[in-house]
Amino acid sequence: MASPWKDARGIIVSTTPTLEGRPIQEYCGIVTGEVIVGANLFRDLFAGIRDIVGGRAGSYEQVLSRARTEAIQELQAEAAAMGANAVVAVDLDYEVIGANGSMLMVSASGTAVRI
Repeated sequence: MASPWKDARGIIVSTTPTLEGRPIQEYCGIVTGEVIVGANLFRDLFAGIRDIVGGRAGSYEQVLSRARTEAIQELQAEAAAMGANAVVAVDLDYEVIGANGSMLMVSASGTAVRI
């Protein structure tokens, strides 16, 4: 079994509804983290060229990875403020928003718990 993700404060994050061998003592509430990133004209241009010639759009992958990490960190900070030490049933969503899909929103939500 893969280990759940944990931050510097020790807040465990898992997509599963429970943590094996760690019973939930208290449900603290729903927590969320959202990050919105804007598209960059030059990055879009080079990604379009890569699409034509093939290959992966590494610059987009880096932005997406950073946005996902920041959304999870916001989720963990909100959980810590509630006195939780874990977040279970985490769901990650991605949405294109803004005029002409010019921005990407990454949201993370889950249930803050004490284990």
